[in-house]
Amino acid sequence: MSADGCCRSLCLLVAAGQRADCTRFKPVLEKIRVPWPGSGRPREKPDSLAAGKAYSNGPCREYPRRLGIRRMIPEAADGQAARLRKGSRGGRPPRLRRGPLRGRP
Repeated sequence: MSADGCCRSLCLLVAAGQRADCTRFKPVLEKIRVPWPGSGRPREKPDSLAAGKAYSNGPCREYPRRLGIRRMIPEAADGQAARLRKGSRGGRPPRLRRGPLRGRP
């Protein structure tokens, strides 16, 4: 499910309970239609995206980047540990603006 900043539903996709949520990330983003304040055809791309640590893998970060969507996805602890373990070959950590994520569990 995806929702806007006011918690109104934008898209709902039902899948089997044992499937990982990150496998449904791309289909959910493709189904989003952002309504305009007035009349007209809805936009197919949101301005920004906030997701949980479960979506911090490569494909979930790369797909919105390719579409030009700003994303706020915190890095999972195991991803941080793996990057630090690799040392200089671990790459740069993803940039995260903390302001919009305040108050989230």
